[in-house]
Amino acid sequence: MTNQRREILAVFENQPNRHFTAEEIYELVRVKCPEIGLATVYRTIQLFSELRLIDRLNLDDGYVRYEIGKNNMGGHHHHHIICLNCGKVDMFEDDLLDNLENRIYEQMGFQVTDHEVKLYGYCKDCLNKTGK
Repeated sequence: MTNQRREILAVFENQPNRHFTAEEIYELVRVKCPEIGLATVYRTIQLFSELRLIDRLNLDDGYVRYEIGKNNMGGHHHHHIICLNCGKVDMFEDDLLDNLENRIYEQMGFQVTDHEVKLYGYCKDCLNKTGK
């Protein structure tokens, strides 16, 4: 584990609710490791993704984003809510799909091992601005 890798991992640990692009990670790590290159960040992201330390996300904003892996958050599944107006992304934790996954297994013999939920709408701030 190099110092550069430690610093990249620290970015996720220090802000576990953020969804970073590789470029954002690079800018944050460069403060403590000015010698780091963007290619190193990409290679480390790939490694951490393979080790399931971080998860790759597509939040439909044109960027690939990364967050701390759900295995590192106690294995608890979380979902994303995305504001269509300001683009704000928040997470919420709930096991609403557990019953659905159990029914799918019981009815079809299909074992769900993972899922991703993205809900689109308008955040509280945007709703307040429009008066709705």
